Amino acid sequence: MERVVTENPELVSSSVYGETFEGRNITYLKIGLGSEGVQKKAIWMDCGIHAREWIAPAFCQWFVKEILLHYKTDKKLNEMLKNMDLYVTPVLNVDGYMYSWINESTRLWRKSRSTPHEGCTCHGVDLNRNFNANWGTVGVSRDCCHNTYCGSGPVSEKEAQAVTQFVGSRVDQILCFLTIHSAGQLLLLPYGHPHISAPNYDELMAVGQAAAKAMKAVHGMDYRVGTSPDILYPNSGSSRDWARLMGIPFSYTFELRDKGEFGHLLPEEQIQPACEEAFEGALFIITYVHDKAFHNRTEIGAASVARAFWATVLASCLATMYLL
Repeated sequence: MERVVTENPELVSSSVYGETFEGRNITYLKIGLGSEGVQKKAIWMDCGIHAREWIAPAFCQWFVKEILLHYKTDKKLNEMLKNMDLYVTPVLNVDGYMYSWINESTRLWRKSRSTPHEGCTCHGVDLNRNFNANWGTVGVSRDCCHNTYCGSGPVSEKEAQAVTQFVGSRVDQILCFLTIHSAGQLLLLPYGHPHISAPNYDELMAVGQAAAKAMKAVHGMDYRVGTSPDILYPNSGSSRDWARLMGIPFSYTFELRDKGEFGHLLPEEQIQPACEEAFEGALFIITYVHDKAFHNRTEIGAASVARAFWATVLASCLATMYLL
């Protein structure tokens, strides 16, 4: 992250916006171009809220790399960076992520690393059950040893507090909230509670389905789109649901590869293709959100087909080069 800022001072800056339970910095990269006379909007993206989902931080790094490689030659991307800033947190749950790297016995650690409350011996809270969005109602555990332990109260954890305070103070600026997870190959929209529906559900579904189509065009991988109760399981206290409740109109959870063969132990050779397809999905959503805000444009079909076509061409060329 430091190297990216040093090498791209005209585009990238970084800032610490919180601290983990164990005292590590929570840092974002801010990516955007200066533009006089424009009231800039923003996109939020975080990765690594669950420690064991290593493909998520890998994707955030890939996403930043692709932006840096192409913003000078891609006119649309350049335009978007003049109108919007991208806030990218490569690893949100830093403590848990570091813990998952210790050895094989810690590899599948999911939660944060906060100390247990009185009467319990297990560390950590599921940070994606700790946000103030129907907290503690469905899809959580009150057992602190369980992987979906939601904490002692809403936003009890320092990591959730950091996101809540930073994003919450910029709700009028942020157009879209993207949080990156694995696995399952899903694109989830609000809400996790089975009896609550987002007011713009139809639009969220349409944009999500077009993004899934763009992702499939890259390597042929299917991504299902829907609310968590419809295609996964009910849950509450997620950052995605909190963002939508706060008024951010577009909020999605990406569940990257795979569908169960390897789960969170995704083989190294799948890192790049997983990132390539997810980039197309994220970029489609970001482009749609930008064009709606700055051009009052809400067409979905044409843009999706065009991006999907060129993604297919690129994938074909890469495959041919590999065979040669």
